[in-house]
Amino acid sequence: MEKTIAVIRGDYSSREFVKETLRVLDRIAEKYGHTFHYVDAAMGGDAIDQYGEPLPEAELEKCRKSDSVLLGSVGGPKWDDMPGDRRPEKGLLKLRAGMGLYSNARPATIWPQLAPASPLRSDIAANGIDFIIIRELTGGVYFGDHKTENYGTEDVATDIMTYSEHEIRRIGKIGFETARKRRKKLTSVDKANVLDTSRLWRKIMHELKEEYPDVEYEDMLVDNCAMQIVKNPAQFDVIVTENMFGDILSDEASMITGSIGMIPSSSLGDTTVGVYEPIHGSAPDIAGKNIVNPTACILSAAMMLRYSFNMAEEADAIEAAVGAVLDKGFRTADNQSDGCTVLGTTEITDKILEEL
Repeated sequence: MEKTIAVIRGDYSSREFVKETLRVLDRIAEKYGHTFHYVDAAMGGDAIDQYGEPLPEAELEKCRKSDSVLLGSVGGPKWDDMPGDRRPEKGLLKLRAGMGLYSNARPATIWPQLAPASPLRSDIAANGIDFIIIRELTGGVYFGDHKTENYGTEDVATDIMTYSEHEIRRIGKIGFETARKRRKKLTSVDKANVLDTSRLWRKIMHELKEEYPDVEYEDMLVDNCAMQIVKNPAQFDVIVTENMFGDILSDEASMITGSIGMIPSSSLGDTTVGVYEPIHGSAPDIAGKNIVNPTACILSAAMMLRYSFNMAEEADAIEAAVGAVLDKGFRTADNQSDGCTVLGTTEITDKILEEL
């Protein structure tokens, strides 16, 4: 099978872990008889340096024409003083909107080998962490109007949060369908006691739950959800929520698993063409030191094989290889613990390749 993958190498340390991920994909292609064609596309700080904007239309078009996108993290101190509309992160918003990617899936799963690294009490971590957050990705306050006006004595900033029925319904369906494929429990997170957008969200979700009688459903306010994720994460199976709440909760969820360097993500719309990326940032402070953890990006590639290319066996092989490396006590610096062997970015990838 032949597939074209647009590769956004990102900024700072991203370029290191994306390089290692391509090595893993090459091994998969060799082992299973596939051909992966890589097309470089510039976004973020890299694109600003080359073209003066975070995602030129020609680079976006490369992504649209590919079978999926592997994305390295963007941004960093070099571009911190850029105007808001030209910051690296604006490229990510344009990519999501331009490709129609309205659904982001972030699993929060604790690898048993890394349980001691979880900041949760050992008895809580021992109950298991295995849930997924489905985040609406192209609506809400991040895509609303933003302005700052001066009223003589002070500046006043305004950010508009907007949601339509169809935006809520389509992400709600994905939440229910995801729960149906897992343990059949869905938690819808909102702030319906305060926000009109959340009251509309809850109304649409209650309409949808009638279509999924086999899925256990509950509403939960976002502040309570934030507390429950650290108090009793084992209660969750699938969480579905709007853009900003999902952004915050998924970062919280990633930290209770022990390492943000282990968490992949996928972003999809109405087709199988998606964007796959680690949830962590570009790690400017360790760029070029061969110590960044490539695992989240490698596992993101496994998600791409599974969900966009229908290559479940190949995805399983990557995930099993990562598990085998952890079983043998190999770690990167962010996951080190007593008795383990700490390896660099390239060396931990070498171990994964050996298992493949």
